[in-house]
Amino acid sequence: MPTPTEPRPGRPGFLALELDGDGAHPAAWRKARHAPDELLNGARIRSTVVAAESAGFHVATFADGPVSSGRDVVGRLNALQRAAFAGPVTSSIVLVPEVDTVYTEPFHVSTQLASLDYVSGGRAGWLVAASGSAEEAAAVGRSFAEGAALAQEASASVEVSRRLWDSWEDGAVIRDVATGRYLDVDKLHYVDFETPAEFAGPGYSVKGPSIIPRPLQGQLPVVAQAGLLPSDADVVLVSAPTPSLLAVEGAEVRRALAGGAAVVAELDVVLDARGQSASARLAELDAFTPWSSSRARFVGTAAELADFLSELLAVADGVRLHPAALDVELEELAQLVLPELRRRGALKPVAQGGTFRELLGLERPLSRYASVGSEN
Repeated sequence: MPTPTEPRPGRPGFLALELDGDGAHPAAWRKARHAPDELLNGARIRSTVVAAESAGFHVATFADGPVSSGRDVVGRLNALQRAAFAGPVTSSIVLVPEVDTVYTEPFHVSTQLASLDYVSGGRAGWLVAASGSAEEAAAVGRSFAEGAALAQEASASVEVSRRLWDSWEDGAVIRDVATGRYLDVDKLHYVDFETPAEFAGPGYSVKGPSIIPRPLQGQLPVVAQAGLLPSDADVVLVSAPTPSLLAVEGAEVRRALAGGAAVVAELDVVLDARGQSASARLAELDAFTPWSSSRARFVGTAAELADFLSELLAVADGVRLHPAALDVELEELAQLVLPELRRRGALKPVAQGGTFRELLGLERPLSRYASVGSEN
């Protein structure tokens, strides 16, 4: 078995970092390195995503919903808007916002995500969410969805978006000055989507086509939690209650998918930092507000985390880290963990100008509506 100082065998993987708020711990704001009113502004978005990119993370994710802190925060930009803001200030890191599929219009979701792909140069993805909140249902005046209906809503929304992304063939924009034509109308298509008869929620139909051209990636990679949309997802997020079970669960899901989707393990992280042990830091934060999470939690040194991630990346395509306190953990990850993983050959190289599909090893698909030989 290789020693911790030797490069580990196997295919290198990628690392994602959740950039929501001040960190995954509900008391993380107490350790933040910024003034309270800076949490919601563009400077904070820029500083965290640029720091993650500089550290060598391949993917940044943006959760949606209320900020998890004890401060009097009344609102913020949603996840997709934050990811769009991060697009022009970054060059390599993939941007994946969480976007709800239940109480948001599929047509608008698809066009906003396509716009994110353009503004990021093909570095966009979609973290599929399915809200089970009665409050969100009431806010938009529709019935409350729960249970199996959530997966149904998610599946329909993703299908609508994929059809709309394909509704413009590649090359539909021709800008022909001689004839005065901007579009080749033969390369625009109606999607004609209708929810199936057994649909649990309010049925709907989408005619199309989309109002903006096909995304740069053709189809944005779709990221979903295992159990929500595994059959249609390009990336499946896997959780387990403990780190030891996480590796087992990741391997089992990988076998079940048989290479059909990338497997990304979910991991909360608390590290030794600033002369304090990880366990002492966690106890201090928990004394303010206890941290409850369904994800596996790693509590230890940077060296121990590098060892664990090397083993985890041997069974998973990637790992998404949820730092307890973003400002603290990110510094330790950037200085001690990622450099060691790169030295071991456990991480894929960061590609300047690369797309999310390229990171996942996915080809750019043709539009489903294109006739044979019609696309360049």
